[in-house]
Amino acid sequence: MTTEPGYTLIVSPVGEFESGLVDTICAEISLIFGYPVQTASLIEDLEFAYDSGRDQYHSTPILEKLAESAPPDAIKVIGITSRDLFIPILTHVYGEAQLGGKACIVSTFRLDEGVSKAVRRDIFTGRAAKEAIHELGHTFKLLHCKDKRCIMHYCREIRDVDRKSDDLCRYCKVLLDDEIKRLAKTHARN
Repeated sequence: MTTEPGYTLIVSPVGEFESGLVDTICAEISLIFGYPVQTASLIEDLEFAYDSGRDQYHSTPILEKLAESAPPDAIKVIGITSRDLFIPILTHVYGEAQLGGKACIVSTFRLDEGVSKAVRRDIFTGRAAKEAIHELGHTFKLLHCKDKRCIMHYCREIRDVDRKSDDLCRYCKVLLDDEIKRLAKTHARN
């Protein structure tokens, strides 16, 4: 996969995380998308998106703020938070993305569900990386895939996250490659 020189993917942790988690997410998304990855704190806190009635954080306003805060050389930006996220039509979300847009966010809040402390770290980190790739895929115009093993498959519950692989199916890989080529042409003209 060929990516445009000079553009990066930005991983923006909101809050404190173990460095291993953020490092793993950065490495995994670089493998899938082919862009260099940098970490940068673009948002200090999420209180502006807090809904006291739900005791959760509305992810859509967070996406807007991440997109506004993105540096000019960022092709895409992903926020990582430990806060519980929602959109009004669902009880919770593992993440949300602007389809074909600049920003996405992933929550680690529910990703340790059903995992014993003895094996927690590897499973938790794998889940977080899968969800980061999934949400970034949406920013590259990838839709939910019917292939249950594809990382773009829709996850209703944590078992769905565990069941899918950490890679795109062949069909989604072609779509991603086409979108990256389209972005390169668009940026070359500007």
